[in-house]
Amino acid sequence: KGDDFDAAKVTDLKDAIYRVLKNPTVASKSFLISIGDRSITGMVARDQMVGRWQVPVADAAVTTTSLVGYTGEAMAMGERPPVALLNPAASARLSVAESISNIMSAKIEKISDIKLSANWMAAAGQPGEDQALFEGVKAIGMEMCPALGIAIPVGKDSLSMRTTWNDEGEDKSVTSPMSGVITAFAPVTDVRQTLTPELKDLESVLVRIDLSKGQFRLGGSILAQVYKAIGSVTPDVDSFDDFKAFFALVQDWNNRGLIKAYHDIGDGGLLATVAEMMFASRLGVALEDQSVASLFAEEIGAVLQIAKADWEDLQAEVAASTLKDAIAVVGT
Repeated sequence: KGDDFDAAKVTDLKDAIYRVLKNPTVASKSFLISIGDRSITGMVARDQMVGRWQVPVADAAVTTTSLVGYTGEAMAMGERPPVALLNPAASARLSVAESISNIMSAKIEKISDIKLSANWMAAAGQPGEDQALFEGVKAIGMEMCPALGIAIPVGKDSLSMRTTWNDEGEDKSVTSPMSGVITAFAPVTDVRQTLTPELKDLESVLVRIDLSKGQFRLGGSILAQVYKAIGSVTPDVDSFDDFKAFFALVQDWNNRGLIKAYHDIGDGGLLATVAEMMFASRLGVALEDQSVASLFAEEIGAVLQIAKADWEDLQAEVAASTLKDAIAVVGT
């Protein structure tokens, strides 16, 4: 376990923001994306680039099943290797949750329609690594996915994630943490209803759905890493029922045309999520006062843009929801 990362040590918010946005995990991947063809076959409905300014912040890839009609299929990924240094089981659960919170930007009929591919990587035989791999596989293969009604029909493994060399007579080695990289696939009922992070220029609110319900754990976060720490208490998926309710709510509100923009909360936390929504739309956002932990915690959830009039009409529905303690307005 690492030493706990104290968010109170972050005294310069501007410096923290720049550090997080410059981290390779959060920063733009345009240099990788723009070198390839993103529209081959003529059936690509949603590629990485979003909006008029083509910013690479899409949550999922969506293709059509044919050149006519609007059905299709969606693909998305999730991974949280740094968390595995502290809690391998939580890392695996977060990877699954991230892949689903990405793919739910597409119009999917039910959560059980989603199928997963699991790519496991570990340094087999190294101290603690076999146990970490077991904990990760058990967490999602025997607990989380059965609870969600999701199958993992395919996957692969790479179990030699350690390299050794000799440098001027000194033996050296690097061991990668256990990593579960999850790819989600699902049929899409209407590719035209795919949500993107591009904000619309209208009177609206930004609504955060935070499945941690305010815990804002920073272990394994990008914020901790850019301050040369790892933390101790990591994010996790605390309730599978809440996660299923989260999926159902987003799909319902999307079907009713209530969500104007959507972006999952992942690497970099709320701050990075909202920044990417701003980059895609070139619109400003007024965030309500947030603690450092609230801004940078990478808890599972999403930010939704909802028209102000629609949000007022949704108050009774939100109050009756099992997620009422997880839903809050964070900006306009």
